[in-house]
Amino acid sequence: MPMKTVAVFEAKSRLSEILSAVEHGEEYTVTKRGAPIARIIPARQVDSASMAEAEELIIRIKASRKGSILPEEEYREAVEEGRD
Repeated sequence: MPMKTVAVFEAKSRLSEILSAVEHGEEYTVTKRGAPIARIIPARQVDSASMAEAEELIIRIKASRKGSILPEEEYREAVEEGRD
């Protein structure tokens, strides 16, 4: 389903209609003076199995990192790398 485009003023005027369409799976790009500034997309529903799997992964990652501390210089490099 292609994403629809709507200007800010139109989005404000038709918000209920747009949200109803989004609720049914449509996606919108909101533009200001022709430039995209936001997207309105459906919220994702996460099933309990996926949530439990994610929580287990977090627990395993935390357990594997216990006692593993990066030296300050390596930490700063990692942070800077993540910003790129």
